[in-house]
Amino acid sequence: MKTRLMIGGGAGFAADRIDAAVAVAEDLAAQQGPRYLIFETLAERTLALSQNQSQREDREAMMLRRLRAVLPICMCSGIRIVANFGSWTPERTAQVIRDLSEELGCAVPKVAVVTGDDLFQCFSVEEILQLASDDLPAADERLIAANAYIGAFAIAEALDNGADLVITGRVADPSLALGPMISALGLAEQDWDALACGTLAGHLIECGAQVCGGYYADPGFKDVPDLAWVGFPIVEISDTLQCLVRKAANTGGCVNRQTVIEQLLYEIHDPSAYLTPDVVLDMSEVTVQELGDNRVLLEQMRGRPKPDTLKVTLCFDAGWVGEAEISYAGLTAEKRARLAIDITRTRAEVLFPDLPLRCDLIGVVSAFASAAGIGEGGAAVSTEGLAAEPLSLSQDVRVRVATSGSDKAEVLALLGEVEALYTTGPAGGGGVRLSAVPRITTASALVPAERLSPQVIYFESTPQQVPRHA
Repeated sequence: MKTRLMIGGGAGFAADRIDAAVAVAEDLAAQQGPRYLIFETLAERTLALSQNQSQREDREAMMLRRLRAVLPICMCSGIRIVANFGSWTPERTAQVIRDLSEELGCAVPKVAVVTGDDLFQCFSVEEILQLASDDLPAADERLIAANAYIGAFAIAEALDNGADLVITGRVADPSLALGPMISALGLAEQDWDALACGTLAGHLIECGAQVCGGYYADPGFKDVPDLAWVGFPIVEISDTLQCLVRKAANTGGCVNRQTVIEQLLYEIHDPSAYLTPDVVLDMSEVTVQELGDNRVLLEQMRGRPKPDTLKVTLCFDAGWVGEAEISYAGLTAEKRARLAIDITRTRAEVLFPDLPLRCDLIGVVSAFASAAGIGEGGAAVSTEGLAAEPLSLSQDVRVRVATSGSDKAEVLALLGEVEALYTTGPAGGGGVRLSAVPRITTASALVPAERLSPQVIYFESTPQQVPRHA
């Protein structure tokens, strides 16, 4: 093995833990060679909500919380950070990071921002909607975001040019790890098997703790030790195209053949043809060897030429989704809860005939019900293996009512029917909670890859844009 690089996963989604990322940074700081810490925080709905100013400010605050915890460690130890924190202006992003570095008293990183995923920069709304491969949402839903899953070479370019911190928008999840591998090993765009190796590594760690026992745990069937302090993963990649995955030192959880295989197959449509912007990954013949001590070695990944198109996620403003809950406890709790649903449905049909309604009895009928939840008359919706009569003798039942609409005031008015059950409904109702939040719907599209040209903007004392190399 001539070259070995290490890539640690610092987050699997926007609200992931921060202390687990610190453990990864501390582990990497004790190692030698090229080391990178990646943060995957920009899910499709997260990006869409970030179009709102207050949500954008929340995401900026989240970015700063994460960097506050790890930036001093990384800057002191030569660990480079790659993160899809994007969704606001590159200039402001660079400035707040410089301010944070000065506050922390650590070296100010050279920041690179990768742009090019936002289709609004090069397409009209009409052109974007014509690209859609899914059925489009209703006519009153407004397109608010259209982002392509771009690849890893722009990330590699930023690292090649000395960036300590690379911030992207919507890239393919594995690209966050593949970019560092391309840079560290000097890969070309036709090194298909090597690109497949980096893509596999990125897929293993993109979901944070999942490969270390989080989401895998099932007590008595798949036990995971010390899950409260589950670690995040680190992959070690060699120029011989071996990929070793382990968890950060001094953390809980486990990495074994089963956790790795579950993560390999997570969100994969075809294991022999996982489509990404840079390569089509074939993992159908990958070997998964458990080495012990929470280490698993993977080999024999294969790559084929990349697709000609890039996936695009379209996000639409679809108004508001509202939820209201009320609890019933004690003997006959389920019968009283069903009566509460009956009352709500009856009144909603008259007072709010244009709003959809879903009613659930959480713990009785919710996850296995249809889109309508509890049906007319309080009976459970008929589904396979599900009786139509009351299903339990629970003495603690939570009613959930949900609706959606373009008028927030009307949504809240319907939810108010649940709150009114305090005194107008069955005995013993309590613990009412109401909420109405923006509703986002999505559709998928394909765009010719040649239509997009990712750019890298570098920030030191003065921003300087460097065009992408061919």
